[in-house]
Amino acid sequence: MVVVLKKDVTEQEKNEIKELLVNRNFKINEIAGDEDTVLAAVGKVSMDLREVEILPGVSKVIPISKPYKMASREFKRDDTVVEIPNSRGQVLRVGGQRLVTIAGPGAVESREQILSLASKLSLSGAAMLRGGTFKPRSSPYSFQGLGLEGLRYLREAGDKYGLPIVTEIPSPELIPVMNDYTDVYQIGSRTMQDFDLLKKVGATGKPVILKRGYTATLEEFLMSAEYLLASGTEKVILCERGIRTFEHATRNTLDLSAIPVLRSLTHLPIIVDPSPAVGLRDKIAPMALASVASGADGVMLEVHSDPEKALVGGAQSIVPEQFDKIMHDIEALAPVLGKAVAHILEDSPRQKIVCAYSGKRGAYAEQAIGRYFENSDVTAKAVDSFAEIFQEVIDGKVDYGMVPIENSLAGSVYQNYDNFSRFEDVTIVGSLTLNIRHALLGIKGAKLSDIHTVYSHPQGLSQCRKFLEEYTSWNFAEAASTSTAAELVSKTKDKSNAAIASAVNAKLYGLEVLKEDIEDDPGNFTRFVIIASKEKLEKNAINTNVKPNMASFIFKTKNEPGALVSVLSEFEKFKCNLTRLESRPIEGQPWQYRFYADADLRSVTENVSNYVAKLTQAISLKCDAVRLLGIYSDGR
Repeated sequence: MVVVLKKDVTEQEKNEIKELLVNRNFKINEIAGDEDTVLAAVGKVSMDLREVEILPGVSKVIPISKPYKMASREFKRDDTVVEIPNSRGQVLRVGGQRLVTIAGPGAVESREQILSLASKLSLSGAAMLRGGTFKPRSSPYSFQGLGLEGLRYLREAGDKYGLPIVTEIPSPELIPVMNDYTDVYQIGSRTMQDFDLLKKVGATGKPVILKRGYTATLEEFLMSAEYLLASGTEKVILCERGIRTFEHATRNTLDLSAIPVLRSLTHLPIIVDPSPAVGLRDKIAPMALASVASGADGVMLEVHSDPEKALVGGAQSIVPEQFDKIMHDIEALAPVLGKAVAHILEDSPRQKIVCAYSGKRGAYAEQAIGRYFENSDVTAKAVDSFAEIFQEVIDGKVDYGMVPIENSLAGSVYQNYDNFSRFEDVTIVGSLTLNIRHALLGIKGAKLSDIHTVYSHPQGLSQCRKFLEEYTSWNFAEAASTSTAAELVSKTKDKSNAAIASAVNAKLYGLEVLKEDIEDDPGNFTRFVIIASKEKLEKNAINTNVKPNMASFIFKTKNEPGALVSVLSEFEKFKCNLTRLESRPIEGQPWQYRFYADADLRSVTENVSNYVAKLTQAISLKCDAVRLLGIYSDGR
């Protein structure tokens, strides 16, 4: 049963409810969800539920109708995110808005093989390393794996390249041997219903990838997950790997319909292993992409440098070059799905702090970096898009990112509101407002009368609308940034082309300032936020000795009348001034919206972190989902 607690329940009332349930042989799990705090009670129902409903502090009692209790959506409405640490101090997360790729050979064959392959896979973007060391095989004459020796090789390769290792455990007797070497246990298709194995692996508390049996129904699949959850681990990842049907064109039939069905039945993350499903090398790539498009949280792939000589699964193994191509395709598909691909942080130490920005030399964001980090030794790194800033930050390739969020004339930079939703592992650490002064730049010797086409970022064109309206014969072309536009015009060497950008770019790109201060209003300001990875924040944070005065949130309201008013009333109760509120559509959910809010903390007299924690908790009770983006100092 699920016991929903009242919002004003006291600790004493909560403890009395727990005591009653424990005395009736229920296992209790307290879950603080986005909307309610609940006690999930698992056990044989041998009491009248009304005995619980009448207790002080209880709002209602919901019986769990599914035979799988802890794995069901009724038990936990919010999606589970499984956290897996690696050797570089990073925590990989499976679930949510992330896409995780696990790759490696069907079996570890030698130290040289796995080290060489791990190197290639890490360069292509794999997040975890798989490899069989104790191989359960249909034939006693087939290669059974290198055992402990192979496990040591796998551990060495994983540690060297920062890849958590995934390996199959065929027998509970191997737990003492494998436990110290393994990051993630894999339960194979053949042992999905080995209940003794499930109970003992679950009791280790380690993350587990549970593969669906090739003859198992989804209910049977979830019942096996239930054994793991009931035995102690909360970190279960479901893996669809194909089922046996009457079709013989492929080894098995990949059941992609299982992904959306499971998504409605369970809170557990779901990945797909297309390799054993299709069993044919040339069919794996399209099915891997189809898996991601179907809503999977990641894919697991068999990769071998020389599949023709593989001791296990050669026909269903792709080569590293194919894996690299699949990773590029997944990276391209991720933004369409509103997701971000998880990567391993770079291990190479940097002497200087690096901050990424979108554009070329001379971009306003580069100037903002110089202003914000003026007392620190910082290198500005140019990238090609706003999304790439976020990706570079979570990959550890840079320490910070400088991201424009709003302009006083053109309004919000909506791309970056959406990027905050996609990239869940970033946080805002600071803010800076920069006065934007635009100039029209052209080839040396050009005159206004020569101009036919003006290039700039859409925001730049929008901010100079009044000036541009005076020249009705001009055409306008969008560029990735104002500095990119300046570079482009410089390369054309064509007097008919001009760019709207900072006057700083004239010297950088050998251009001439045709007209200065062409923005609609001299009060033209862009507010930038500085982002960092949650994983590296403590290690890289710059101590500014400035008290935080701003907090930013993303939240999703309930779909009911007055839902937004109800959330905003919590800000009013906390006497918190909202300085910004924006709505953005949610991908794949027509007419559903997320809200982005900035809260001014200047009037807060108590500890800011404690205040924001209480505010966040209050908002969460009125929302379907809420995320604190950061508590920081706003430089306006």
